[in-house]
Parts: sequence; C-alpha cells; structure tokens
Amino acid sequence: MSNQNKSALITGASRGIGKATAIAFAKAGYDLYVTCEKSIDALYELARQLEKEYHITCTAVQADMGDFLDVKELFADIEELDVLVNNAGICHSGLLADMSPEQWHRVQAVNLDSCFYTSKFAIPLMLKKHSGKIINVSSVWGTQGASMEVAYSASKGAVNTFTKALARELAPSNIQVNAVAPGVIDTDMNAGYTDDERAVLIDEIPANRMGTPEEVAAMILQIATAPEYMTGQVITVDGGWC
Repeated sequence: MSNQNKSALITGASRGIGKATAIAFAKAGYDLYVTCEKSIDALYELARQLEKEYHITCTAVQADMGDFLDVKELFADIEELDVLVNNAGICHSGLLADMSPEQWHRVQAVNLDSCFYTSKFAIPLMLKKHSGKIINVSSVWGTQGASMEVAYSASKGAVNTFTKALARELAPSNIQVNAVAPGVIDTDMNAGYTDDERAVLIDEIPANRMGTPEEVAAMILQIATAPEYMTGQVITVDGGWC
C-alpha cells in the first residue's frame, strides 16, 4: 500500500454495492483491499482495472467473511487501515418454520458475525492513528422487518444496534462507526423478482424506481469523509420508501 494514500477494506466487493463502492473509493484515491467468497476471478479483474485506471494499489483476497480464521488471515497482511466497509452479506427467503438451523446461523455469520470479526482486527490499526471510519451496510429491513426474510431482517437489525453501541465505545478514540441502510437496490440480490413483482414494488417507492449500487456507494464514500462528530448513525437510502 502507498504511504501517501488512505486505505480502505471493502468486503463483498465482486459485484453490486461492494463493487460500486470499490470503484468510488478508488476514484477518490484510496488504496484498497477487496474481498469476496466465490467470484474471485471477477474480483481480480476489478482490482486490475482499478489499479490501471486510478493508479492506486488494490489487493484482492478470497475470504469467507463469516469465518473467523479467514478474516484473521486477511488482516495478517494489512498493516494500516483508515476505512472499513462491512458490505459482505447474504439473504434467505422463505418461511421461518422451514428454515434449518444451519441456514439461520449462516445468515447471521455472514451478515453480523463478520462485522465483529473485521472490527476486532481493524480497531487496533485505527487506534495507532487515533482515527478511522467503520461503515456497516445494513438494510431498511433492519428496522422494518420483512416477511419471508426473518433471518436477514434479524441480522440487519443487530447490525444497526452493533453500529450504535460500537460508536459509543470508540468515540473517545476518534473512530467513527456508522451504517447505511439501503432500500430496494437494483443488484443481483434483488434480481429474482418477476416483472410484475418489480412493478408492484416500484409503485410503492415514492422515487418510482429502484436505487442503484452507485448511489449507495456515493453515500458510503460521503460517510467516510464526513465530519468526525458524526457517529452512531444509520442512514437510510431508499427513495422515500420506509
């Protein structure tokens, strides 16, 4: 990593919001660490593209962010860090009564436990500088709750509380912790809707459209550069929906 640029770790960066966030931060001059669990070829290609286009350093790492040992190994190669973006996440649609314990725990591991794992290792790096930003990607379902997505809603609700509690804990150390809660964003995660379902959903959104990954990424970058006095906030990006 360059000694001149600030550095950021963005998890789940091979597509969607994570990819858009990596592009936004590279464009802003950050050196990057980016992770994904499965689409490593796409992540390597993104890293090469960002390095070539924005003249930054981008290190791509294949890691399961819901696995403590994977996260520990990831941080073994990170010597300094200014911004942590906890974006990696998965969803599960279906009746709670039909969900297995393994499916439940997997959703919690990737969406919530990962925030603990990465923060555990990022905080000492930020304490060295007496500064840092931790940004968690939550969801409007973390406050509203969604039928057929109980595990996902529960995990994101916990992320919101995690954000507020950790912000209080780290405020004396000048480390800010905030979250962004997207509404319906046009990503692969929401690609399963039929045309009729999309039309009904969009009709409920005052902005009359789905959001874009780039819009969420822009908000994440704004949070990363926000005044130090802003911490413990969960900022909704949903077109006025919730």
